[in-house]
Amino acid sequence: MKILIVEDERILAENLQKTLKMEGFDSDIANGINDMYRKLDNNDYDLILLDLMLPDGNSINEIQTLRNEFPDTGIIIISAKNTDIDKILGIELGADDYVGKPFNPREVVARVKAYFRRTKGIKEVIRYGKLEIYPSDYVVTYNGKPIELTSKEFEILKLLAQRPDRVFSREEILESVWVDEFEVFDRVVDVHINSLRKKLGKNWIVTVRGVGYKFSKKGDAGDIGDTKVNEDEE
Repeated sequence: MKILIVEDERILAENLQKTLKMEGFDSDIANGINDMYRKLDNNDYDLILLDLMLPDGNSINEIQTLRNEFPDTGIIIISAKNTDIDKILGIELGADDYVGKPFNPREVVARVKAYFRRTKGIKEVIRYGKLEIYPSDYVVTYNGKPIELTSKEFEILKLLAQRPDRVFSREEILESVWVDEFEVFDRVVDVHINSLRKKLGKNWIVTVRGVGYKFSKKGDAGDIGDTKVNEDEE
């Protein structure tokens, strides 16, 4: 999927582009309305992230033109003009979504993913190198090959991978994965983590002594076959 970021604030545009790239999206940047049309004439885009107040005009006046000339290209407005009236007008003119500034780039990426899921049938995927996790399908693949996990192993992996480098205590993992289940001891977390390491390779999940576990983005440095786990890491 290719995205055109129409934004004249260079740092904001580059941060958005960087975040989109981390999630597997290709993108270009246009710094104004004229630049936007030049890029649209020379490239095929699946989605436009459209700032309203640009150096060469208010792009809200371009939405209907964009809809007529590029009917298969989605539009998400990203603007500091974020009153209810602005949002309603933008949607009524044909925008698919509206994100008000200031925003976290990850919020925009979440809206982008939601748009593609809604319109293109694209499934959400958490991707780190060759490792891909599909939350809605309980599917994990490495280099395109499926890895068989139990439901609890999958839920632990998803929990950790959604917040990489955040340390989760055993109690937090129990509360998130073993919801409404009684007589479950924290040792069961260690058993499932050990099993995950055997199936994925030990580098993806790191033990933080005395605290808990975290997911490491650098796990791809090890091989899936690298399954040896030290007893004091369990």
